[in-house]
Amino acid sequence: MPSMDIVSEVNEVELRNAVDNTKRELATRFDFRGKTADVEYKDHVVTLIAEDDFQCQQLVDILRMQLSKRNVDPSSMEVDEKAIHSGKTFSLKVKFKEGIETLIAKKLVKLIKDSKLKVQASIQGEKVRVTGKKRDDLQAVMALARESELGQPFQFDNFKD
Repeated sequence: MPSMDIVSEVNEVELRNAVDNTKRELATRFDFRGKTADVEYKDHVVTLIAEDDFQCQQLVDILRMQLSKRNVDPSSMEVDEKAIHSGKTFSLKVKFKEGIETLIAKKLVKLIKDSKLKVQASIQGEKVRVTGKKRDDLQAVMALARESELGQPFQFDNFKD
């Protein structure tokens, strides 16, 4: 019986490359010349540091652009609402969603069941396992998950026939 897992994860290597490319672009940007600005990455959290709040938002836009160039879905970003002011710099934390939260997993399972496809969906930790009799049904579930607007990107693992 064919089955697959729906997961939500960020490719760590591509994320690190996007952060490095953001640092490179920051070094060449005219509007950041002579200003204090930096991008740091540690444990799936990117910290953007700049002299004012507007520049922090510009750094978020640069990071978002670099992520999309590296095929990392920018919708996996969770940007803090307000930059933290300390001394003469502002810092903004950007976290990346790993795993599917229970509430979103329940919405995804409900969406799959409402689609009337002949598949079973069950929540298993931070992923959703989908089983069905035909692979075409699983591929229809993939299309459904990609089209859903649940606030995070989904990937598909362990596709077994």
